[in-house]
Amino acid sequence: MRRCFVCLADTLAPTRRHIVYADGRQRVFPIVCASCGVVLEEGADHEACRTHLVRALAGPTFRLAPEAPYGLDVYTLRTAATALGRGIRTLCEADRAALLRPHSDRAGRGEVYDLASAQPGKVSLGLLCRPGDLDTVLGGIAGHAAWTSDVAILVDAPERSPAPATIAGFPAGAVRIAARPLGGDFAAQRNALQDLARSPWMLQLDADEDLPPAVGDLLPALVDLAEDGEILSIGLPRHNRVDGVLSDVHPDVQYRLARAGLRYRGRVHERPDLGGDWRRSFIALHGAIEHRLSRAHVAARSRRYEAMDPGRGRPEEEEALLRPYRP
Repeated sequence: MRRCFVCLADTLAPTRRHIVYADGRQRVFPIVCASCGVVLEEGADHEACRTHLVRALAGPTFRLAPEAPYGLDVYTLRTAATALGRGIRTLCEADRAALLRPHSDRAGRGEVYDLASAQPGKVSLGLLCRPGDLDTVLGGIAGHAAWTSDVAILVDAPERSPAPATIAGFPAGAVRIAARPLGGDFAAQRNALQDLARSPWMLQLDADEDLPPAVGDLLPALVDLAEDGEILSIGLPRHNRVDGVLSDVHPDVQYRLARAGLRYRGRVHERPDLGGDWRRSFIALHGAIEHRLSRAHVAARSRRYEAMDPGRGRPEEEEALLRPYRP
């Protein structure tokens, strides 16, 4: 197994983590996914693990089976369930404590429900673009009307206060366009966009990114799941397509769904500031951000970022982005 069967990350590594089951049995696992936290037995088969997990999540309650070729705590279980459009509610205080303090040795279990049935939270859509991309960005907004009623667009241009734009499917004043110069600082630009949100949460996208409508439809339910788990930010996989070809930089999780008051940090490759506590975030796997790139852009991107923030441009990522996806 090269990639994790839960999150598809190429981050499998040795471990000595153990899982303690409800009957007191303890089992040590030799492999862990450094991204989502699932642990695996030696020689575990990707499809067999996947099939077992899907079946286990099909009922109203999940309890990790001692004979399963994998192990997980309730924190990882929450992420795994989202891949099937499902959510997890804890069954007792001990399980809730394990959810808030991953990665626990307590075997994952919980009530399973369809995310589509949850009480949805409110999510704003935030879009960053350059002046030349504005018409394209405006043309793609209508598809998001099913899951948001608040859209803020921030253009990299001389500062301008928000002004309304008329978009089919949205009420008057729901879509607003503002401007602010990027100034070589992506985090500052994202923070300015966060400040334009009218909802408690905001999903941010760039002009060369899109979110399929079916993926957006479950974002309000994810916010409800996050509220229950004291979460500040949710990561979504991103499919990097270079000249239409899926890149090996995958799943390239982007933490773009965040509480509106949360700040981003980093002039380039910016991320939400969780105060050093990664446990205040989780990964959702029900769909992915689509990222359109050209080979020319990839070749120039790292050098541009390195110039903006020396030492953080990630020049080594260029080769990986140009390499086609390998299962």
